[in-house]
Amino acid sequence: MFLLVRVLHFYPHLFLLCIRSGGKEIHMKRENQFQSALIKEIQGKLTDCYILKNDGSNVPQGFPDLLILYRSKWGALECKRENKSAKQNNQEYYVDKLNDMSFSRFISPENKEEVLNELYSTFGLGGSSCISGS
Repeated sequence: MFLLVRVLHFYPHLFLLCIRSGGKEIHMKRENQFQSALIKEIQGKLTDCYILKNDGSNVPQGFPDLLILYRSKWGALECKRENKSAKQNNQEYYVDKLNDMSFSRFISPENKEEVLNELYSTFGLGGSSCISGS
């Protein structure tokens, strides 16, 4: 069930989308807020990783937002505000191509736990027990 909640009385154009899933409410943030929180979460789990944030200046259009380097492995993540957010030109192409090379996924608050478990498993850190309901 989706609820649209006005964030501030003075800014009626700003809304916070909430999803109620299995009795758990997920507050949807702007994509850049989700991305920042995601980076912190990954760095908390993979303390010796490097995360490169692609700002678009020297990468092809549609290249995933984050490149995670961990020991001898790597993964790429394209952050989306929600699963059904629009995809820009070439995003599916690069996510698929990079996934053929190593690991790449679209990630949003709705699939974050599943995608991170897959990423951590690719990095040799175990499967679904790797992270708990964060």
